Amino acid sequence: MRVFRAPNEIPSDFGKTVLSVGNFDGVHLAHQAVLREVCRNARKRQATSLAVTFEPHPTRILRPEGAPQLLTSLPEKLRLLEATGIDATLVLPFNRDLSLTTSQDFAQHIIVEKLHAVEVHEGANFHFGHKAEGNVEKLSEFGKELGFDVHIYPEMKIRGQAVSSSNIRKLLAQGDVSRARHLLGRAFSIVAAPGRGRGFGHKFTVPTVNLARYDEMVPANGVYITRTTLGGYGFDSVTNVGNRPTFGEDSFAIESHLLNFYEIEITSDTQVETQFLKRLRDEVKWPDVDALRAQIAKDVHRARRFFHLEGKLAQQARA
Repeated sequence: MRVFRAPNEIPSDFGKTVLSVGNFDGVHLAHQAVLREVCRNARKRQATSLAVTFEPHPTRILRPEGAPQLLTSLPEKLRLLEATGIDATLVLPFNRDLSLTTSQDFAQHIIVEKLHAVEVHEGANFHFGHKAEGNVEKLSEFGKELGFDVHIYPEMKIRGQAVSSSNIRKLLAQGDVSRARHLLGRAFSIVAAPGRGRGFGHKFTVPTVNLARYDEMVPANGVYITRTTLGGYGFDSVTNVGNRPTFGEDSFAIESHLLNFYEIEITSDTQVETQFLKRLRDEVKWPDVDALRAQIAKDVHRARRFFHLEGKLAQQARA
């Protein structure tokens, strides 16, 4: 997938495009459905399939006090967009000038003149232009005037839940990683560097890895069954999100106990991905370390059972 950081980076011979514009935070199932159609129609029209997104997230410029924590960093979002099969992504720098662009100017000068769009695909709640004045009805009008087709997609729902980035954030804030997984089409994950440990993990018979400071979306405080990938090596794990109150601490951290660890080299440059599979319990302040140790043993037992059953289901699916 080709990545452009500004419209003027797109070569003059890029040709016509079929595109979708959006924040694509999380690249969830509704995003994926739209982008699949973008790719399919681009092949039919011998055009380039293109995703247009923004950096930073527009609310961080327009309403910084109310800006959401993101489900995906830009590098992770680009990786997920590439996985949809899209040919190229344009990352538009969202700044004051772009925020003042009217919906008509955006349609004429960016969608048509810069990107040569012949089709634009958007969800029914899509808004664009200064003060979000543009909607899909206006986009359809501009398409008729400027020569591009518009495809509008109704809201996707799964088990009665709207598939949207904001709903996924709400589920994660409640610790409901299982339902968030249904809307994302994969387990919610965070990617960060390893951080300095707090000296407790080695006392509980399993290796641990702490994450460096992470300021975007994480699930609610609690204990989760997870899968941790370190530099390309995957491990079953149990992850504590919170403040470790048993030790009288009040500093947030994400610490994973690795269940099937084998010796690998971990440096400050090692990328750590933590996938949240199932919530086990709330974070609790235990009366002493022995009580905590006993609870960790129960958490590990439940996690091992989870991974055992998951493995059996995978075998049955392959049979």
